Amino acid sequence: MLSARENQLSLEERALLQERMEADLSGFNIDAPRWDQCTFLGRVKHFFNVTDPRTVLVPERKLDWAKVMVEKSRMGTVPPGTQVEQLLYAKKLYDSAFHPDTGDKMNVIGRMSFQVPGGMIITGFMLQFYRTIPAVVFWQWVNQSFNALVNYTNRNAASPTSVRQMAVSYVTATTTAVATAVGMNTLTKRAPPLVGRWVPFAAVAAANCVNIPMMRQQELIQGICVKDRNHNEIGHSRRAAAIGITQVVISRITMAAPGMILLPVIMERLEKLRCMKRIQVLHAPLQVLLSGCFLIFMVPVACGLFPQKCELPVSYLEPELQDTIKAKYGEPVPYVYFNKGL
Repeated sequence: MLSARENQLSLEERALLQERMEADLSGFNIDAPRWDQCTFLGRVKHFFNVTDPRTVLVPERKLDWAKVMVEKSRMGTVPPGTQVEQLLYAKKLYDSAFHPDTGDKMNVIGRMSFQVPGGMIITGFMLQFYRTIPAVVFWQWVNQSFNALVNYTNRNAASPTSVRQMAVSYVTATTTAVATAVGMNTLTKRAPPLVGRWVPFAAVAAANCVNIPMMRQQELIQGICVKDRNHNEIGHSRRAAAIGITQVVISRITMAAPGMILLPVIMERLEKLRCMKRIQVLHAPLQVLLSGCFLIFMVPVACGLFPQKCELPVSYLEPELQDTIKAKYGEPVPYVYFNKGL
C-alpha cells in the first residue's frame, strides 16, 4: 500500500524512482556471498543463514518462488520493483532447499537446515538410552540411516554414486557404529557412569570416519573436479577429493562433539537433584532440548570450519594433472579450486 507521500508523486517522479530501484539491482550478483568466505566468522554467518531450521517450515510454493527469483536474477530479468532484501531472502531459501550442483529440490530430511530438528531428537535419545544393548543398536541404526540420507542428499552430483555403493556405505557405517557402541558398552560396564555416557559419541565419530568416505568413494577413485580462478574446469584430482572428504569428516565430528561430550556431564549432575529424581520421565525430552541448543550453534560453526570453495596448491596435485596445467596455460598457475561438499 502506497504512503500519502508516494500518492502525491507525479508519474515522472514515480518512473524516475522505479528506474533508480532497478538500477540498484543492475550490479547485484545473487551468487556472490554476503559475507567474506575467506574468514571463519564470515563462513559461520553464511551457514547460520543457510542452515536456519525455520526454512524447513517454508511451504513448497514459497520455495518454488525462491528458485524462480534466483534464476531470474541470474538472467537479469527480475520483476520491476523487486527489492534487494527480497532477492537475498529468495537466495537463502534456495540455498537451504535446492542442490547447488543440479538445482533440484532436496528432500526435507536430508537438508542441512534439518540438522537441528533431526539431530536434536536422535542425539537426545542416543544419550538417554545408552544402557541396554537393544536400545543402543536401535538408536545407532536410526542415526546412521539419518546420516546416510544427509550424505546422499548433499553428495557431489558431478561424481554419481551407485545404489550398490550407497548400500555398502550404509551397511558398513551402521555396523561400525553398532559394533563400536556395543563393544565399548561392554568394556565400560565397570567404569564410572559418565564414561558410559560418552560411548554414543565414540560410535558416532567412528561411523562418520567410515560413512562419508564410503558414500563418496567415487570421488576418491575418479577424483573431484578442480577449476582455475575463472571457474574453468581443469581436470579431476584424487588428492583434492581426499582433502575435501577429510575436512567434511572433521566438520561432522565437530558438529556432534560439544553436545555429546558436555551434555552427559550436565545430565550427570542434573539427575542427582531431588526434583530430577522425581520426574525421570522428563529426562529424555530435556536431553533432546539441550541437544538442540548445542546444534543450533554447532551446525553453522562446524560447516564453517573450512571454506566451501577450497584452494589447493598445484604442486600438491597428481604429476599428470600438473603437466596438463602447464601445457594448457603455458605459465605457472599457483592454485586450483574445488567444492569440498558438506
